[in-house]
Amino acid sequence: MSTQTPIAPAVAGPAAPSPWRRFLGSPLAGPVVALVLAGAFFSFQSDRFLTGSNFALILGQVMVVATIAIGQTLIILTAGIDLSCGAIMAFGAIVMTKLAVDQGTNAYLTIALGIGLCAVFGLANGLLVTKINLPPFIVTLGMLSIATALTLIYSEGASINGLPDLMRFLGKTFTVFGTEVRYGIVLTLLLYALSAYVLSSTSYGQHVYAVGANPEGARLSGIPVKKILLSVYVLAGVLYGVAAVLLVARTGVGDPKAATGEYNLDSITAVVLGGTSLFGGRGLVIGTLIGAVIVGVFRNGLQLMQIDSMYQTLVTGVLVILAVAVDQFSRRRAS
Repeated sequence: MSTQTPIAPAVAGPAAPSPWRRFLGSPLAGPVVALVLAGAFFSFQSDRFLTGSNFALILGQVMVVATIAIGQTLIILTAGIDLSCGAIMAFGAIVMTKLAVDQGTNAYLTIALGIGLCAVFGLANGLLVTKINLPPFIVTLGMLSIATALTLIYSEGASINGLPDLMRFLGKTFTVFGTEVRYGIVLTLLLYALSAYVLSSTSYGQHVYAVGANPEGARLSGIPVKKILLSVYVLAGVLYGVAAVLLVARTGVGDPKAATGEYNLDSITAVVLGGTSLFGGRGLVIGTLIGAVIVGVFRNGLQLMQIDSMYQTLVTGVLVILAVAVDQFSRRRAS
């Protein structure tokens, strides 16, 4: 008499999360929801908000900060911070414009020199952090003062006018569906696409995340932690130089006052609002772009509502505190 082995019933595995659940669990969820809510609010406050020309205006206003914020994202992903980014950018812009206008130097050469000098500032920051082990906050705070002083000294506090056409090119516009869009916006978006690819699809990007999440663990696994940190600060300097080109193109002048402007704080604000953790190792560069647009949307919307600029700064500060508080809460839940 043969016996038949009973077949055990199949046990269903856990259901794959839906796209909506995956989105809610991603670092982009908060920034996207905040942007949608802000857009909805301001669209009810002004008929001019939901127009192509206004969106192009917002992107044109944030393209400089957004480009700086790519470099800031790289540094914050490694658990650092750069308080000198805006001042470094301003110094690069003054060098470019002053050499081109006062000395008659070739515009291509001056642009390359300006970007190169910004990279040197980034190298100096990186060496002080990696070789002397100084805290990034202290290093970049000191570099903020140095770059600001050099900008004002070299420019003698005067704006540089009469720039060559090449330096103003990225500030010019082309037409898309009847809307004037600056060429500089295209460059900024291309830089974000390239940065997103590098961070998500290359070993270098994975090393950046690993260094920020656990530097000792990264070192033990064979990752050259100090080389990665140094390269991040140099790359950030290069991006500040590109932002200097965009600033000059947008404003049409070399402005030494940009060194004392809000670019340093605004870049950090964009990164934090974009969902990147100030403690390193977590975040997406595309989130930074959304964060920069959120800042631009709030300022544009408040202007359309004819609210004083001091309240725009107040709202930015509140947004930063809320974003950091959310980051802290999510870290505690994860632990």
